[in-house]
Order: sequence, then structure tokens, then C-alpha cells
Amino acid sequence: MQVEAIPVNSLGRRVAPMRERLLAALESVLDGGHYVLGPAVEAFEAAFAAYCGVAHCVGVASGSDALELALKAVGVAPGDRVAMAANAAMYGAHAALACGAEPVFVDVAADSTLDPAALERALDDRGPVRAVLATHLYGRLAQVDALAAACRGRGIALVEDCAQAHGARAPDGRRAGAFGDAAAFSFYPTKNLGALGDAGAVVSGDAAVAERVRALRQYGWERKYVSALPGGRNSRLDELQARILHEQLPLLDGWNERRRAIAGRYSRGIRHPDIAVPAPAGEGHVVHLYVVHCGRRDALRAHLAEAGIATDVHYPLPDHRQPCLGGRHAALSLPVTERQARTALSLPCFPELSDAEVERVIDACNRF
Repeated sequence: MQVEAIPVNSLGRRVAPMRERLLAALESVLDGGHYVLGPAVEAFEAAFAAYCGVAHCVGVASGSDALELALKAVGVAPGDRVAMAANAAMYGAHAALACGAEPVFVDVAADSTLDPAALERALDDRGPVRAVLATHLYGRLAQVDALAAACRGRGIALVEDCAQAHGARAPDGRRAGAFGDAAAFSFYPTKNLGALGDAGAVVSGDAAVAERVRALRQYGWERKYVSALPGGRNSRLDELQARILHEQLPLLDGWNERRRAIAGRYSRGIRHPDIAVPAPAGEGHVVHLYVVHCGRRDALRAHLAEAGIATDVHYPLPDHRQPCLGGRHAALSLPVTERQARTALSLPCFPELSDAEVERVIDACNRF
């Protein structure tokens, strides 16, 4: 008997139990007759700001727009430089380049997030930067207090990339998005909190930063048809996506807890000497991705595929080696980033994964 394949993620499984609720939410928007930047957007912005523990949330059209507008709102302008890790598929780098700024790539620590010591060295040795972009990669909070301290001492803005970290919480209770001058979220459908299309948000505790994002998302208007702020664009969250997100927000913590439970079973159960697993996750990690490291990654991936288990690689090519940069960073060496790009492999990890499927993945890894 053929065993059903295990996907890396399944949006169908997520949506199925909520189908009637989501249809009702969509009908409420249709009946309301307001489709862009209306009451549903305002309600979600208020709810998500409260969830993150900040004063302000500004809905935008995508996570990529959120990164770009957050950088612009904290003062990044053409000719500036933005320090960031180089292990997240160019999302942050594209945002900096869209601002006319230049990325300054810094190595990561063993946990795959920006290394505060490496950042300190880069800030001392490689010239001034306007902002630091701290990515909470795979759902794990970066060492954000140390990064914030490095920024404060130099008058540098700190922007959080929270695209994979909705709900991650530090021991003191602060959630992802509450540490920097601004923070960008993606609500792409595969995220821990996902829309039914593209959507994003910028959150901030600073009213002035939030007001700049509100202007930038709509042509830089200071009032209708009067564009006062340079760098504006059309990046508005629509009512449909806002209503869908608001409906799902109360479920987010439960989904994250299930992700942590799956991750814990993996980390305890996978015992193959060639597969390095992350430590069991606490509340500072919402396990958007469960990433192991293996020096024989391609062979492991083929072995799992034969067992009917899908995997993915997040991410295979470091940013400073991306061809779109034209070799500008060819001389830069980031040893940890480069090594992890050769060994990282993402296993299936999503809330609707069954216990039996988790055990199949563990068994297949141990039989490698």
C-alpha cells in the first residue's frame, strides 16, 4: 500500500477547518462595500498592534513593502548603508536597494541570526551605517537586546524583520516587533499568520515612524492628492486580507505552540550522528521553519524524498553571492553564513502535521 506523501507545508489543511468562518468574513467585506483601507484594516491594525505590544500598526500590501517602508520611515535614504545578515534570500537586501541604500553584510551566529559581535566589528571597521536590519530567522528571536545596544551607542536605527516570527516572545514578555524603532511583518499565506494572498504590516512604538509609513504607503500624501513625503508608493492593505487576518489572529498562539511541540519531538527523536538538530524551542522561537544541518544534505534530501517526505532548502545561496549584485561583495567572507547555506535542510513543520507523520519523519531521518 502506497503511503501518502508528507508535504513541507499544507495551506489546504490550514484553511479547511476555518472554511465557513473565512467565507463569512469575506461576505462581510462584500456586504460592507469598502474594499481598501477601511474599517477592517483599522480593526486589524489595532488588534495586531495590541498583540505585538506596540502602539502602532500600519497595514501594507506585502512583507517586502513593509521592509522597504520601515527602512525609509527610520530615515534610510539614497546613499546610506544598512547592516544585515546575508542568509535570508535577499529580502532585506532588496528592501535596502529599493531605498537607494547599500547592504552591509554581516555574519551570523550558530543560531542563524545576526551575530552581535560580528556586527560590532562591522560597525567599527567598515564605515557608518544608517540602520541595522535584524531578521528573526526561521521564527527564532535574534539576539536583539545586544543588537539594540550596539545601535543605541552609535545613533543607528534598528529595524526588525519579523516575517517568520509572528508571536515569538522574549523571557520578559516582549514579542517580536517590540524591540526596534520599527518592525516589518509579512502575512504571505505560508507565514505563521498568513493571509489568502500578499499582505504585510509595519509596527512601531514611535508615532512619528508610524505616521511616515502611513504616508509612504499612499503616495507620500500629507493629504489627499498632495504628495509631500519622497519615496511614497501605492502599498495599501485591502479589506479582504485584513478581515481574514483578524479572524485568524486569536488562533496564532495555539498554532505556534503546536509548531513548538512538533519541533520538540524532532529534536528529541532524531538521533542520526550526521544530522544536527536545533535545541527544543521555547517561546522565543515560533518554528516557522524547522531547519537541520547535514554535511550530506543532498543525499539526505533524496533519502527523505524516497520515503515520501518533502523538504526544502532555506536558503541555498547567501545574499553576498547573489548574481544580481554583480560581484560587488566577491571579496567578502562570511564563514558561518556560507557553511550553513551548504548544510541547511527544512523538514515538514506546520500545525496540522499529524503525530504519525512526525514519527515517520523522525524514523526516516534515523534510517538515513
